[in-house]
Amino acid sequence: MSFIATIREDIQRVQEQDPAAQSGPVIFLTYPGLHAKWMHTPEHWLWKHGLRGVARVLSQITRFFTGVEIHPAAQLGRRFFIDHAMGVVIGETTIVGDDCVLYQGVTLGGTGNESGKRHPTLGNNVTVGAGAKVLGNITIGDNVRIGGNSVVVKDVPSDSTVVGIPGRVVKRNGCRVMEETFNAKQHRESMPDPVQEVAMMNREGIADNQRRIEELERQIEALNTLVQKLVK
Repeated sequence: MSFIATIREDIQRVQEQDPAAQSGPVIFLTYPGLHAKWMHTPEHWLWKHGLRGVARVLSQITRFFTGVEIHPAAQLGRRFFIDHAMGVVIGETTIVGDDCVLYQGVTLGGTGNESGKRHPTLGNNVTVGAGAKVLGNITIGDNVRIGGNSVVVKDVPSDSTVVGIPGRVVKRNGCRVMEETFNAKQHRESMPDPVQEVAMMNREGIADNQRRIEELERQIEALNTLVQKLVK
């Protein structure tokens, strides 16, 4: 796909995602998230062709003007959109799929001094909320939603919603997740807060007991009325 076609596609994506978006020319001129993505294209080309110093310098210039730091080696998919685009950091070995959306303050980073692949891989149609941190060599599946300010350090299966610190799966395939097991091979642990789960079940139990007590009270009242009639 040509660079012009990519620009048109990205502008159309913004119009679909951002209810505040205006005309194409306004989007082209005023969306730093798009500018950062478009500048990443020549930076990534330079990196792949051995001009890594030049690529890094250009990426820092892009960071200065847009507030977005994308390492030249990172791999970005089509229709990638950074909304509001301030304070976003995307690490060197990050891979981002198609149709992904990041909001302000998102970090796709590492967890230490590891070598090799040390940044996350995002599938297609992933949305990462404002301030969220996705850290380490983990895989985020397709159609995942990560809540704002979450800290995700383990793999996330497709079609899931993740919230909290550390991030936990609270919804999968449209259904609320009550409990999942630990998968050591895939370093995945998707377990909601057990205290919260117990509290929720306790509230439901209390509500059931209250309904039962009210029913028994009505039955007792009816029996008392019947007994009084028989006595008379």
